[in-house]
Amino acid sequence: MSALSFVFYCLAYHPVLVMIAALVGTVAVTLVRALRRGGSRGLIFALAVFVVGMINVFTGQFLNAAFLNAVGTRGEGVITDAQETSSRLNDMPVWRYEAVVRTQDGPDQRARFSTLSATLWPIRNEILVPPLGERFAAKFVPGFARNFVILTDETPSGRRRLLAEWRAPVDSAERRLRASPANREFRTEYREALTLFLREHAEADPALTAEFRARLAGLNASRPE
Repeated sequence: MSALSFVFYCLAYHPVLVMIAALVGTVAVTLVRALRRGGSRGLIFALAVFVVGMINVFTGQFLNAAFLNAVGTRGEGVITDAQETSSRLNDMPVWRYEAVVRTQDGPDQRARFSTLSATLWPIRNEILVPPLGERFAAKFVPGFARNFVILTDETPSGRRRLLAEWRAPVDSAERRLRASPANREFRTEYREALTLFLREHAEADPALTAEFRARLAGLNASRPE
């Protein structure tokens, strides 16, 4: 399994080099076959390799994340260094990271990655690397811990982000009601937002849950003017 993890590591961390190597190998084999037998079937195969390689440039880290989340062993790590580079992605700077991954079958593993190769789970349309010094949950294949996936929802910063997302509808509904306390529709929306949070996320933050329960009780006990 560690050999397969190495393959996914190469696809995610070095997609351009993998594509170039595959193209060079394919073209070389195609030329040899053409000289011996003729035909252009090899050129079609080379084009297919190029297309697949280009797709992998943009999706390699996602495939790697899915693979490691499915078969990996749980562990933990910490970001030990973060340096901004001159490269940019979607008008944002690309960062180069160094991390230490704690393994169960050997010494802790030093690893490097960047914004472009960060392997994160769950897959989202944003790159949520934990901040410097924050410990994070991870998964990796024993024997090749250099290839690991960060479980972003299980990091302290990830939990704070999720909590902010979950409570955002409550805060929005509260602001509307504050702006118009007599509005029955706004009162109903606020009550529904509180009820939904308490039903689905009551275990996320005990203190916040107690506060929202008190708000809901007060809301139910009061009457609009």
